[in-house]
Amino acid sequence: MSTAEVVQEAIRLLSDPLTHPIDDLSLLRQSLLFAEIARLAYFRDDVVRQAVAAVGFEEAQYYENDGAQAYIFKHRHDTIVACRGTEPHEWNDLKADVDAISVIAESVGRVHRGFKKEVDDLWPKLETALKDNENTLWFTGHSLGGAMATICAGRCKISAIPSNPQGLFTFGSPRVGCRRYINYVKIHHYRWVNNNDVVTRVPPAWMGYRHGGHEMYLNAYGRLRKYMPWRRFRDRMHGLLVALRKWEFDYLADHSMNRYVEYIKQAVDDEESGRIKPVKKKPQTLG
Repeated sequence: MSTAEVVQEAIRLLSDPLTHPIDDLSLLRQSLLFAEIARLAYFRDDVVRQAVAAVGFEEAQYYENDGAQAYIFKHRHDTIVACRGTEPHEWNDLKADVDAISVIAESVGRVHRGFKKEVDDLWPKLETALKDNENTLWFTGHSLGGAMATICAGRCKISAIPSNPQGLFTFGSPRVGCRRYINYVKIHHYRWVNNNDVVTRVPPAWMGYRHGGHEMYLNAYGRLRKYMPWRRFRDRMHGLLVALRKWEFDYLADHSMNRYVEYIKQAVDDEESGRIKPVKKKPQTLG
């Protein structure tokens, strides 16, 4: 996509420029905003700045250290930390993904060593940038970026940052830590999972890793659903068969941030047109 196309797509998806607090938005509108922010984080810095400015953000700052990357976006009410996900050509990202040995976390429990290393590289810069923040604070990210955002949000509790995060939105995020670790911080965490997205299934539970947050599951048709385990299994098998007929590898195709944005936008349209019941915001959850 060209710069102009990226900017216009951001405006089209997010409708009106953001002139009011993010907390005033519906849950699905919030999810769409953070999904688009997480997707924009993959683009060039000049493209990102133009796009976020077009939807109401007054400040955008890029942070990088040893391959770990994140943005901080601000407008008069809110501050968003968006961590960039895995880029296949970045060896540092790939190394972080596969370094699945758990180590002791700064807070409690144990956390994925590779993800922790990425945050360790970047956290001093982010913490310094946020130390005087008076806005409502949010975190988001896709893939590795989702894991990093989860760890960053948790670190706010033991840092000099003046406020704990209001919310954490992750898309296609892997498991980050053990049960004790994810239960440490109470936060509004919405964890989006698209059908057969393989990244959401690693590292495996038998290694002691657990997911946190409220799961927002998109089924084989890209619709937001809440399924029992047996129904989830059937839906995933159906998604796999549909993908094979299209000569797609569903486990990877479902990890695409473009699909997350597309399906969440459809959920917003369905809710606002009355085709589905309004999705209520959840109480604070562990992890």
